[in-house]
Amino acid sequence: MKQHVTVVTGGGRGIGAAIAVRLARAGHHVVIGYARDTEAAESTAAQVREAGARAHTVRLDTADPAQVDRLFDTAAETFGPVTGVVCNAGITGPLGRFTETDPEVMRRVVEVNVLGTLWCARRAARDMSTRHGGAGGAVVTISSGAATLGSPGEYVHYAATKAAVDTLAVGLAKELAPDGVRVNSVQPGMIVTGMHAAMGDPQRPWRNPGRVPMGRPGEPEEVAGAVAWLLSDEASYTTGAVLRVSGGL
Repeated sequence: MKQHVTVVTGGGRGIGAAIAVRLARAGHHVVIGYARDTEAAESTAAQVREAGARAHTVRLDTADPAQVDRLFDTAAETFGPVTGVVCNAGITGPLGRFTETDPEVMRRVVEVNVLGTLWCARRAARDMSTRHGGAGGAVVTISSGAATLGSPGEYVHYAATKAAVDTLAVGLAKELAPDGVRVNSVQPGMIVTGMHAAMGDPQRPWRNPGRVPMGRPGEPEEVAGAVAWLLSDEASYTTGAVLRVSGGL
């Protein structure tokens, strides 16, 4: 059987952690990239191991290409050739109107969400593409429903970065299809994670539930299922897709 080795950035908490555990249940060994919370990352790694897979954690800033290279080098040295990558690391900054958002906050959001995803996708392509001697593989970028909604009054700058992530996935899918690498994007909607507290509004998922047609926020595991399918052999003919997981929003 093919050995699945998958890198998940932002894998210590929230959606990333749910993805790591879900992939472990599907037989993936998981390398968890995380930014700060070592305790959370190690807890996720323990859940991966409990699910029967192997796990390794790497602390890094995905906005730094040298640290991204270290993440992928560690993955290959620890478990073997990387077969899948989930570009999940992302930040928003505080909620607020566009004109009141600090330029340095905007800069950092662009660095992590856009450049960080670019660096990870580039290294993934170089490692997995048959053009570069790889055996093929799959990449899933984690975008947001904000990419098409725009998020006025909350984080327009974040929405713009997620639109860039979707465009990357569509273009890269076409470029890498002849080289055995599939690329797809997932757009989560209002999901219950700690990100809302970090933005300054921990009750945000439950406020105004009527805006979501299904009438409730989603759970990280509901996003993880979509990601696991896109990385599976069942999605072998799916590339360049942008899959919305948003309760109809």
